[in-house]
Amino acid sequence: MIHFDNPAPVKLKGAGGGFWITIDPSHPEEVLIEEIDKLIKNLKHLAVNADVTLDLGDAKGHEDLIRTIKSHLEKNFELGKISTSPQKRSVPTERIRQRDLSRGWNHHRSDVLMLRGRVRAGQKINARKHLVITGDVNPGAELVAGGDVIILGKLSGDVHAGFPDNDDAIIFSLGFNPSHVRIGARIAAGSDDSQGTAPEYAAVEGAQIVVRDYMKEGPFRRLPWPEAI
Repeated sequence: MIHFDNPAPVKLKGAGGGFWITIDPSHPEEVLIEEIDKLIKNLKHLAVNADVTLDLGDAKGHEDLIRTIKSHLEKNFELGKISTSPQKRSVPTERIRQRDLSRGWNHHRSDVLMLRGRVRAGQKINARKHLVITGDVNPGAELVAGGDVIILGKLSGDVHAGFPDNDDAIIFSLGFNPSHVRIGARIAAGSDDSQGTAPEYAAVEGAQIVVRDYMKEGPFRRLPWPEAI
């Protein structure tokens, strides 16, 4: 076995309800995978269904390495969602963030379509980006959005978030009972067993759509600060 003194090829720390794995891509691929395996096996039951974020720091151009490690983890461990860390913001982007924070978004022109009231059977709503509805969505209604779909009420009918190919979008409602669900290119049928009595959200994990308890998982808790959308 090859030994490296400093820095360690792989580091692991807790992050929210999951784990953050920092990888030094200057080390050989087989060494990185071996070290990751050791760390996850040491976690034992704590790793089951835990979300994992892979972080290469400032290193760029290692997409193949990330795909290999992600595929290895999906095949060998019962983990939750495996994702990569968000890119660090450029100076102009950081300035925009600071501007938004100082202004409180009072004059921000948002791409979010926000509606109030009940969406009835036969109605179809399209949103270029995110869609927020403060009200119920009846069976027979159809929702399509380029980003997230947030329903502050009961969700029935057909809903497509992340249209046409954004698998990172989510669908959230206070009562989750849709007939059909699409996220990006993924499709799933609604569940007849769902009563839609608790806040839940649907997201793509691996190659399929899963529904999670919103209060337990908190899909937005990883965001470091509010962002104008």
